[in-house]
Amino acid sequence: MTVMLPFVPKRAFFEPQALHYPLGKEIYDRLTAMGVEIAMTSSHNRVTGIPGKTTGEAFREAKRTLVVGVRKTTDFASCKPSAHYQLPLNTSCPSMCEYCYLSTTLGRKPYMRVYVNIEEVLDQAQKYIEERKPEITFFEGAATSDPIPAEYITGVLKQAIEFFGKQEFGRFRFVTKHSHVDSLLDAKHNGHTRFRFSLNAANIITRFEHATPGMEERVEAAGKVARAGYPVGFIIAPIFYYPEWQADYRQLFAALDKQLPGHVRQDLAFEFITHRYTNRAKNQIMEIFPATALPMDEEHRKFKYGQFGYGKYVYNKDVMLEMKTAMTAMAAEFFPEAKTEYFV
Repeated sequence: MTVMLPFVPKRAFFEPQALHYPLGKEIYDRLTAMGVEIAMTSSHNRVTGIPGKTTGEAFREAKRTLVVGVRKTTDFASCKPSAHYQLPLNTSCPSMCEYCYLSTTLGRKPYMRVYVNIEEVLDQAQKYIEERKPEITFFEGAATSDPIPAEYITGVLKQAIEFFGKQEFGRFRFVTKHSHVDSLLDAKHNGHTRFRFSLNAANIITRFEHATPGMEERVEAAGKVARAGYPVGFIIAPIFYYPEWQADYRQLFAALDKQLPGHVRQDLAFEFITHRYTNRAKNQIMEIFPATALPMDEEHRKFKYGQFGYGKYVYNKDVMLEMKTAMTAMAAEFFPEAKTEYFV
């Protein structure tokens, strides 16, 4: 098994005020010691100086850029239906998955941003918890990001996990495609953080999920996390329909079956998302990845309006039923105690 090396940014930009925070200074010193090129920027939302003559080149260079700033907005965005609020620890990630929805939502700003005022962010989370108690308030830490790649540089994810470990009425959840989880294994989580992994069939990862660990490496990381006592969950997404799809996804379930200890299977959750795309996403994908082999032929899809008012292309009804039947059956076969949260 090939092990993916940690993300090392090619360049970093700092907001000047980020250096007024202890974490900002720590990150600056850490990146300097790593030999990362550092420049200043007036705002983490308006970064100039990332090279690239074409959209594809600019995208790839942005994915190798880290921007360090201060989260200025105190209000958290909602995150229904999976949680009550987003917990803003960072934005974007260094991976280059061809189908990723962040390619459209982040537009020309796909660079990874981290926020150094973590204490202020967690203070705001505390206020939301106090407002809703005695009900449990859930926070999602990966709505617009993958928090793992920069964790070894920032440490903010562990800080958040331990914050929620002390909360009687607060719970935390996040999802990752990455495998560098060792620094989180000794966190005092008290079972209050659900650690979720985004998984896919091995050949899908190889073809479309660039700059991410392979299937076996992710599954092994999930086993480590489960043995550390975290509640775990898995997003299988996006699921693709092709001649060998059932055999490939069965291999994924079999690999998980070998890694997960028995005690976590009583509280295991699966989320299944089939491949879909919008016209805007397709156009953006074709600009960034002009040689993509993603199946985006409208003749084999159904156009469907989503909950946010825009349309997307999904698999037709018969294919969706076949995929749902097969995937939920595989989950029940390997993990009969697990819960399927949804299939879309």
